[in-house]
Amino acid sequence: MTNRILSGMRPTGRLQLGNYVGALKNWVHLQDEYDCFFMIADWHALTSNYADPGDMRRNMRAVLLDWLASGIDPERSTIFVQSLVKEHAELNLLLGMFTPLAWLERCPTYKDQITQLANKEIETHGFLGYPVLMAADIILYRANFVPVGEDQLPHLEIAREIARRVNFFHGGPIETGTNLPTRPIFPEPEPLLSAIPRLAGLDGRKMSKSYDNAIYLDDTAETVQTKARSMMTDPARVRRTDPGNPDICPVFSYHKLFSSPEIVAEVDRDCRTAAIGCIDCKKLLANSLNTLLDPMRERRAVLENDTPRLTEILEAGNARAREEAERTMGVLRERLSLPASARDAVNAS
Repeated sequence: MTNRILSGMRPTGRLQLGNYVGALKNWVHLQDEYDCFFMIADWHALTSNYADPGDMRRNMRAVLLDWLASGIDPERSTIFVQSLVKEHAELNLLLGMFTPLAWLERCPTYKDQITQLANKEIETHGFLGYPVLMAADIILYRANFVPVGEDQLPHLEIAREIARRVNFFHGGPIETGTNLPTRPIFPEPEPLLSAIPRLAGLDGRKMSKSYDNAIYLDDTAETVQTKARSMMTDPARVRRTDPGNPDICPVFSYHKLFSSPEIVAEVDRDCRTAAIGCIDCKKLLANSLNTLLDPMRERRAVLENDTPRLTEILEAGNARAREEAERTMGVLRERLSLPASARDAVNAS
């Protein structure tokens, strides 16, 4: 049986190059080896944006288009919307019954986010319980692996602990050395660690739409060229004839991620000897970025005005997600002695 993966993104805006190198590029390759479930996580977006969700529906469409343009294949992967599979909410509620409060309060990212998002009132039940909802997302599809960076490991460990706790109380695993069968309800999801490159914004700060310093996957070729020209370079290189230091140049860090090995070697060599100037270096980068984005633009152009096809993709993905989710919930309801119908509720035999 093929191992299964669950991952997702919050629809909070257009996707950037950082989203591509941090997740999407890896997702495309994972489709060759795993049964992939990719979720548009709109409920997760509300944990911090409940007061102002913005134009979330428009963002969902943008995320879907970016996924498809990047190479996520709906024939090989299940693409669905979290809030359209109501079993996520049911399982989140039930897992909350099992989750000790201390597990959530000790999560290292909780206090960090409280500090980072001090401008928002996020000391809420929903935000504190974010890891429980994340656990429900993963467990609902009995995912074996979750692609994560090291900073996300604490959340995944909570999901593993919750799965282990439910299994302990309701069917397994049973102690070894007995003749009783093991009946774990959920697999304990393992991390699929990947090196996630840090991609700074065009001005050297964190890439953010609020700073207007990002290159988006749907930017035109001309926009990419304009943005590349605005990028910061080696601050010590004042004149064209000054040798540069690629090791401290933000443009070169992009070259290492997006340019061919030949271009990277050329820029590294010629910058250090002042054989190439910063303007030419940025032109080479823009060419590399557009080489990456051009196929995405072509795929997006085919789909962006085809609302029926986009709807069909999500409807098919939602249907498969619901089927898998209901299979999981059927087992859990049975183990928790919850009724599946009125007949079950009154028939105790």
